[in-house]
Amino acid sequence: MIDTTIAKLNKLKKSFLGKKIAIIGDLMLDSYFWGKVSRISPEAPVPIVAIDDEFYRFGGAANVALNIKTLGGFPIPVGVIGDDNDGKLLRNLFKESTITDIGILVDKTRPTTTKSRVIANNQHVVRIDKEKVNSIPPIIEKKIINLLKKEIKNIDAIILEDYNKGVLTSTLIDEVINLANNNNKIVTVDPKFNNFFSYKNVTVFKPNRKETEDALGIRLGAKEDISNAGKILLDKLNAKFILITLGEDGIALFEKNKTEKRIPTKARKVADVSGAGDTVISTLTMALCAGADIYDATYLANFAGGLVCQEVGIVPINLDYLFDSVKEELL
Repeated sequence: MIDTTIAKLNKLKKSFLGKKIAIIGDLMLDSYFWGKVSRISPEAPVPIVAIDDEFYRFGGAANVALNIKTLGGFPIPVGVIGDDNDGKLLRNLFKESTITDIGILVDKTRPTTTKSRVIANNQHVVRIDKEKVNSIPPIIEKKIINLLKKEIKNIDAIILEDYNKGVLTSTLIDEVINLANNNNKIVTVDPKFNNFFSYKNVTVFKPNRKETEDALGIRLGAKEDISNAGKILLDKLNAKFILITLGEDGIALFEKNKTEKRIPTKARKVADVSGAGDTVISTLTMALCAGADIYDATYLANFAGGLVCQEVGIVPINLDYLFDSVKEELL
């Protein structure tokens, strides 16, 4: 449990407000189509879904930006959309949520990354993905770097949110990390497989169990396996901290020349794990910017991830809800 008092929690919560965080990565649109099935198509043996409702939500790095917003911060999402209707829908979502779109660039050669889910009779029927995962061109890389150079003095941290959709190229990763380190800015990373070992010299590197297994080619079964994996990542990446998220087994925290720490997950009724990783990286980054040490920041992030897992669908964490819930734990 977090070693603190109600007064310290209130001070920490207040320090969340107004933190400016750049989120660089793969912006996505999540589309949902709800309806009913009453017959099979005469054209093929597939159900006909009569749509009753459709709505749109933030996905990928865009959902991280939303979490920063609901935690009291000022997010600057930085990424690429297509010159298409889905891109317009994503911009509208940012506008409705009063999130700036100054970091959103248009690439006419690719579509807006969109995941459309068709749900009928309360069952997930099919998911349709619209995407191109090739790397963004150098001209877009340069625009992102120039934008970041203009904002770097005013931001508190950078989150690199990689879904392997092409925005975070090895060149961009190197330039962003160097720029951040030269300006003493916090850099946290939510990695995926392709660029896994490109994220050197960051503040926090936060893979999950599967991502770590895939990258290292090992199975993280026993506690010793996880400990060895953490040590390997510290050595390879030279990160200040390595956090391996382990689902129901909590989080393993590693720091050079210090004893590994484990932050357990409080037992909860899990409804949906979707978006939990976005919530963890958002809360962790905000807490570090607010002055929390790595252990307390990890505890809060793990707690926040557990709270959103109780909700159905991708739901961002709310600042008041998070701190009120933590206070209940302390009383």
